[in-house]
Amino acid sequence: MVLRIRAIAGLGLPALIFGSTLVGCAHDSGGIAAAGSRAVMRSEERAAANAAKAREALEQGRPAEAVSLAEAAVAMQPVDARYRMLLAQSYLKAGRFLSAEAAYGDTLKLAPGDARAALNLALAQIASGHMAAALTTLDTHQALINPADRGLALALAGDAEAGVQVLTAAVRSPDATAKARQNLGLALALSGHWIEARSMAGIDLSPTEADERVMQWAAFAKPDHASDQIAALLGVKAAKDPGQPVALALNASVPVAVAKAEPVQVSQPVPAAVTASAPVVVASVPSPVVPRIVFAPRVEVVQAVPPAIPYKRPVVTARADVAPRRPAPLRAAQKGDWFVQIGAYDSAGAAKSAWSRAQQRYAGFAREAPTGMTVKAGGREFYRLSVGGFARSDAEATCRAYRAKGGTCFVRTGAGDQTAAWSKGKVQIAAR
Repeated sequence: MVLRIRAIAGLGLPALIFGSTLVGCAHDSGGIAAAGSRAVMRSEERAAANAAKAREALEQGRPAEAVSLAEAAVAMQPVDARYRMLLAQSYLKAGRFLSAEAAYGDTLKLAPGDARAALNLALAQIASGHMAAALTTLDTHQALINPADRGLALALAGDAEAGVQVLTAAVRSPDATAKARQNLGLALALSGHWIEARSMAGIDLSPTEADERVMQWAAFAKPDHASDQIAALLGVKAAKDPGQPVALALNASVPVAVAKAEPVQVSQPVPAAVTASAPVVVASVPSPVVPRIVFAPRVEVVQAVPPAIPYKRPVVTARADVAPRRPAPLRAAQKGDWFVQIGAYDSAGAAKSAWSRAQQRYAGFAREAPTGMTVKAGGREFYRLSVGGFARSDAEATCRAYRAKGGTCFVRTGAGDQTAAWSKGKVQIAAR
């Protein structure tokens, strides 16, 4: 509070200097203009310096300090949308949701097209218990806000069914991301559709991770206070909030033709959902940063599997008239019912392309016949790509080796995987 008082008091200093100059030198209009220009310049420079320090404090995890510095910057330059955004984000990271709500509202008055401000205003309203206001904000700014974020925000604001509809459409988009699917999973959980939520979680997570995710969602779905979910979503701790200082409120009569806002990028982790950009993740649930996957061909994703089904690994021999490739020698693997799942794709054609890339990344796959099968999850069909018939230790060793080359995989038991259609009749060297 001391820093805030000093900053606001300092705002009046240039005006007092200007006023004394006016009284003492009324005959010198040129001197008056020069003094006023210097005073404005000093105010702009001090505001910029405080804003820079506030950004640094946010990056270093000192939100309370960032709040005081951002308040000083706004006091000196009240119609600069960048400083308003910085102040709002500082309040949000400090867990001061009422103040954040006011500051984001002011930011939108100065920069009506700022999507981040619109989304975060809704989140602050939800955290403050103003659900109807949040739904209005989301409806008013629906053209600005990413559907993957808006859908989860709708669910958090109490309209879970609407959130599920928005997210379902987002997931069906060709450029759908894992963030959108995990947000849909959480929205389904919030609406009570736990079986569908588990199915959606399993598209991008291993079975064990998906089960853990659903347990986290179960705890998340029963908050004690309105602010609990948003605080967990953003990775902050709710704090007692006296509200934004009245002196900082934006005067509606002040012209707002200002430069486009450049908001500070503040990390917003989402508990047990995606690893965000951003808000929900909503901003980006969350949204822990996640690759763009699944529905666009040639993009990879790990997927959960149905219960294990007994499986015998096919042995494919080389054609006699074609010389086999000679990959680097590997120790003989033991037979078993364990598989290394490489990814899940929207078609067998996309899986075929992914298999080619996987072989280029990891030479050990040259000895393997690709396997897979089509499964359904969340109303969509996916083609899982795997290699298998290993003993568990060999499957784990293969997955580790592939990960070491930058690949993504997990180990599971057989689930009805069959030799991939595109590999039948082609040259393959039996691994065992």
